[in-house]
Amino acid sequence: MSKVFLIENNLKSRRSIRRYLTDSVCNKILFRLLESATWAPSSHNRQPWRFVVIKQNSKKEDLAYAMGDRLRADRSKDGDNMEIIEKDVTRSINLIVNSPVVIIVCYSMIDMDKYSDESRSYAEKIMAIQSTAMAVQNLMLAAHAEGLSTCWRCAPLFCADTVVNILDLPEDWNPQALITMGYPNETPKVPTRLNLSEVTEWM
Repeated sequence: MSKVFLIENNLKSRRSIRRYLTDSVCNKILFRLLESATWAPSSHNRQPWRFVVIKQNSKKEDLAYAMGDRLRADRSKDGDNMEIIEKDVTRSINLIVNSPVVIIVCYSMIDMDKYSDESRSYAEKIMAIQSTAMAVQNLMLAAHAEGLSTCWRCAPLFCADTVVNILDLPEDWNPQALITMGYPNETPKVPTRLNLSEVTEWM
């Protein structure tokens, strides 16, 4: 595979897709994608990423409605318009329930270095989070190469305790993202990108 092909046909053509066909995704493919994710670089090679793969409709519904309830409660406390809240809750629930695969991505600090001071402890936590994010990037690019589509959603950051409780996760698993996955049923517009000169300094 040429470098040009990799950049133009995999990196630049990947899109965030929110509508999927009803076709299931076989476990053989999912194992390949997860293995690709685990080859991401990680701090100290501690590999802090953790994955929860959800294919059962009942589990997706449990998660979707629990997160929806939390979203409704939080937005209500903010004083937002109830009609708008309900539309957002319904949209969130439908996205999760109608996705053939949902992957909750977590990080764990259990194997990371331990420090006595707050500054270095915080830096170590950030390293674990960054490592986990790189694993997600691998996962999404590998999925795209397989003809699958994904969408990265950060909602678990706002209701981590809800996700942990409803899925009965180990106490050291910290939810970071919810990845929906399936075969695409939409073709979104090409998104814009900032010019390289706006985000780069040469020294």
